Amino acid sequence: MATLTPTSARRRRHGGLVNTVVGYAVLIFFGLVFIYPFVIQLANSLKTEPDAADNPLSPIPQPVTTAAFTRLFDGDFPLWLGNSVLVAVVVTICRVFLDSLAGYALARLRFGGRRAIFATIVAIMAVPGVVLFIPKFLVLNQLGIYDTYTALILPLLVDAAGVFIMKQFFESIPESMEEAARIDGAGIFRTFWSVVLPMARPALITLTILSFQGTWNEFPHTLVAVQDPSLFTLPRGVANLVSGSLGAGTQYPLKLGAALLATIPVAIIFAIFQRYFVRGATEGAEKG
Repeated sequence: MATLTPTSARRRRHGGLVNTVVGYAVLIFFGLVFIYPFVIQLANSLKTEPDAADNPLSPIPQPVTTAAFTRLFDGDFPLWLGNSVLVAVVVTICRVFLDSLAGYALARLRFGGRRAIFATIVAIMAVPGVVLFIPKFLVLNQLGIYDTYTALILPLLVDAAGVFIMKQFFESIPESMEEAARIDGAGIFRTFWSVVLPMARPALITLTILSFQGTWNEFPHTLVAVQDPSLFTLPRGVANLVSGSLGAGTQYPLKLGAALLATIPVAIIFAIFQRYFVRGATEGAEKG
């Protein structure tokens, strides 16, 4: 077995140090590339209108002002925020519960057409949402719920991707974990609620994050569900600002300030539950 001379050992350590420094430098560079647009967004939201128009890519406001945020909260922004919170919370809670029920049924219950139903769910995941715009509008109109909170919430209560995630996770849990509950006389729902669901916390957190993020950022659905400005959520309201509803001028501080405030809740939730999200997605992928 060859031994390293002191010179070779120093060269190896030096090479390892160089590789480490280069690796971190590359990571920092790409990190700055991804972060810079958010820095610009924050900077422009704190600028005056002339400064934002003249220096839109400058990361330093001259002078710093919160006039854009004051104007937002004096307008319709609190209403949009309230609508988004209501829709996102209700949809997330119902979607996590209903997707879990459907996923457990497909993973554990044996009934006719189970494979066909699961194949249909997988097929639905491949359908572009844009092709459903007109059918969705017609259904909402025929049901008499168009331009209501019900129209904003009801079509989003269940999604195919959530059912798929929960089914894959439930199948990774050994059925022996449920046998004791059945021996004790627990029914299907009691077994699901008291035994299986607590073990699915990583998948539930993953689904919660995806559901909240998807609902909070949902824009196409609001286009076909509501037209009343009092029912606008944040994405619809911000899009209204960007489309020029404010009148003349670029209004960069106002638009970017609204976009920044709309981004913060999702970013906070994802940062808090990131490790659970990664764990749940990994376990589901391993089983799938």
